[in-house]
Amino acid sequence: MNYKTASIEEIADELKTDIQTGLSEKQVEENLNKYGENKFEESEEKGLISRIFEQFKDVMNLILLFAGFLSLYISYSDASHGYSEPIVIFLIIIINMSIAIYQEGRAENALNSLKSLTSPVSKVIRDGIEIEIDASKVVQGDVLLLSAGDKVDADIRLIEANNLQIDEAALTGESVPVDKDPKAEIEEDASTGDILNTAFSGTVITNGNGKGIVIGVGMDSAMGTIAGLLSDTAKTKTPLQQRIDKLAKKLAVVAFIAGAVIFGLNVFTTDISLLDNLMTAVSLSIAAVPETLPVIVTLSLAFGVQNMVDRNAIIRNIPAVETLGSASVIASDKTGTLTKNQMTIQKIWAVSKEPKSVDESFNEEEEWLIKMMGLSSNAQVKDDDENGVSGDPTEAAIVQLLIDKGMTKEQLDEEYKRVYEIPFDSNQKRMTTVHEYEGRYIAITKGAFDRIPLDEDSVEKEYQKNAVEIHDAFAEEALRIIGVAYKYMDNPPNDPTIDELEEGMTFAGIVGMIDPPRDESKQAVRKAREAGIRPIMITGDHAVTATAIAKEIDIFREGDKTITGKEMQDLSDEDFKDQIEEFSVYARVSPEDKIRIVEAWQDKGRVVAMTGDGVNDAPSLQAADVGTAMGENGTEVAKNASDMILTDDNFATIVHAVEEGRRVYDNIKKTVYYLLSANIAEILIMLIAVLIGWGSPLTSIQLLFINVIADGIPGFGLSREKAEPNVMKRDPVSKNESIFAKGGYRRIIVAALTFTIISLIGFYVGENIAFNASVEPSTEVAQTVTFLILGWSSVIHIFVARTNESIFKVGITENKTIFWTTLFSFIATTVVAAVPFLADIFNLVNLSWEYWLFAFVLSIMIIVAVEIEKFVLKKNGKRFLE
Repeated sequence: MNYKTASIEEIADELKTDIQTGLSEKQVEENLNKYGENKFEESEEKGLISRIFEQFKDVMNLILLFAGFLSLYISYSDASHGYSEPIVIFLIIIINMSIAIYQEGRAENALNSLKSLTSPVSKVIRDGIEIEIDASKVVQGDVLLLSAGDKVDADIRLIEANNLQIDEAALTGESVPVDKDPKAEIEEDASTGDILNTAFSGTVITNGNGKGIVIGVGMDSAMGTIAGLLSDTAKTKTPLQQRIDKLAKKLAVVAFIAGAVIFGLNVFTTDISLLDNLMTAVSLSIAAVPETLPVIVTLSLAFGVQNMVDRNAIIRNIPAVETLGSASVIASDKTGTLTKNQMTIQKIWAVSKEPKSVDESFNEEEEWLIKMMGLSSNAQVKDDDENGVSGDPTEAAIVQLLIDKGMTKEQLDEEYKRVYEIPFDSNQKRMTTVHEYEGRYIAITKGAFDRIPLDEDSVEKEYQKNAVEIHDAFAEEALRIIGVAYKYMDNPPNDPTIDELEEGMTFAGIVGMIDPPRDESKQAVRKAREAGIRPIMITGDHAVTATAIAKEIDIFREGDKTITGKEMQDLSDEDFKDQIEEFSVYARVSPEDKIRIVEAWQDKGRVVAMTGDGVNDAPSLQAADVGTAMGENGTEVAKNASDMILTDDNFATIVHAVEEGRRVYDNIKKTVYYLLSANIAEILIMLIAVLIGWGSPLTSIQLLFINVIADGIPGFGLSREKAEPNVMKRDPVSKNESIFAKGGYRRIIVAALTFTIISLIGFYVGENIAFNASVEPSTEVAQTVTFLILGWSSVIHIFVARTNESIFKVGITENKTIFWTTLFSFIATTVVAAVPFLADIFNLVNLSWEYWLFAFVLSIMIIVAVEIEKFVLKKNGKRFLE
């Protein structure tokens, strides 16, 4: 049965309930068995051990685990090796697994938050008696009573409603309370915001009271549908995680092949022991995997998290920092994110006058018009320690305009004492008040334009313009229109009826109001477009209003289209996906529609950042690549389903976060380039030397030192490198783009070949050329020279790897972290080779000063090579990352 279109009688018959007396205890039991409990289904939680084992499906963790155990075996077999390497590797594994396990609990937290959206007790009628029961005991068919301040505990088809207004922001995202009407005729495919004859679970009653039949409990309610979507919506891996996975798989193959080849070559070309050969092969395999990469990536993301806090963004899912940098679509809610979430009067029209903006000066008639609206409003200025006006959003806008024009509500109320009121009625859509003034009385009616009672004679007399044309002109600008009429009386009737008070009224004019865009929204949208990001609006509001706001802030451009949830239902998934790029505004959408929108964009290869604040947004926030919840007005459900929370609920903050994300991703790419350049060089140096019969230019322990100390430690500083100047002037990174794209391979090749050439030159000289009679050329001398060259050049390489700009332009001290870590690694490498007992541990020997100078000169060749590359590319209009 379609409960929203069926009659109350048909629903009562279907659910076997009596409208007056409710269910009997027997019927309660039957309906409970038939329709289920008013609870959400809960999935079985995974244990910690199970979650830990799942992490070993990750390729990088498997590589590191394999490397860790091999390194541990080597350390155990050779006491001189030490245990620092396996300790570092196992710590990296623990850090990576801890972060992943923490993130797995996010969806469960979102589902648990839904439980807080039901009241502890519900008022129902059973066996003709009004009783209070636990909300979880409500069953389908119960007759439930609703009062102002209540949370609705199930979906309820209304039987009666007395001025019933419900805040459905949790479901629709729109903050203006909805007037409910049990007799409203609902279309078959109406969206949630247009189903006026039903109260939905999780919403809040702001005014009036009512009664209805429960038509949906637990997973069958509106809130249950969202809980189901949360359970069914899997969070895909971020683009960074996917790229690191691909890189890890490639490195695994390279590591295995490199180790096997070097082992085989040593067996046939050298006479080193089997253990030494195995240690060299394993060390080379480990050298192929940049062990510090996961830690540096984590540090880069963590530093991005810190920076975003300063920009009013709290990151809940650390990889989302980088994902933001790849965002190519930002799907934003309208109310409160792009707009101020504060109804504001924009235009006013007093009869016999021209329409004008409220920014202009008011004449006497216009002041009188706004005074009457203020008198017939119940909104009040907040206490001295607060800002703004409290009350109904429409009335708050009227009172705020009074204040802006130098008037006060308190002064008006004293001057025109209210003596009678007929409250706002959701069916009549207006309210009437009576005020005493200078011995006479004035009745004022305020409400919807088409519901204002008019004296036809006064209409003909007073109208200078066609009121309907003015109304339509305001409506075309998506303004919400409120009219006012009045009449003077010598004495009001005792206990007057609404008809008596409103008879013969004179129409005074209208005002048009809207929730205006935030001042910074337009600038943020412009910045997003410059960065190649497509901004779109997804809202529960009406299409006309949403499109008007979208046009004003440049989300909606000529040629763009608006689509409603109802229109979306008429399109197949394939047709909708084909047309998705035509739409800039999606209005009156349901939670299912929002997921469909997100997934359609993702199917186009886009990285989607989605904003939302209501329970209805939670599934789509979880489905999006970066779900962004509102911190000020967002529900806990939305926050728990999100990757990021905006503490200021501001669209501009998302754009700032994208900029930070791009900085983080650039720095991660620089880290990969920086680390792999040395890793690949180490493999090439060893392979080439063995192939030409030179033996091993570096021992296993020397390779490990370079990999962790000389090459790894300076890389930590890349996490704090500032953004490139053009970071928000280029298109987003494609979801399928390789981490080596845009010059990555080229940079790695240039650096790796430079490392390889200078290291092999150093090895040859150390084994064949004597600079000083005090030190004879030998394999040990050659290995020491090679160690210094590759160690030092790896260290100072960070200065040219950190930026596209020339080192002579940015200097070496701008990034303090890089400067000090580089200094530490440079000194550590030098000390290991210079201090005799340390040199013995690392199989190094004493060198004459000429070898030291020769090694240093060759080391700085890496700066020369990369600087030449930067110069050539800049001259040809190409640069790394661009």
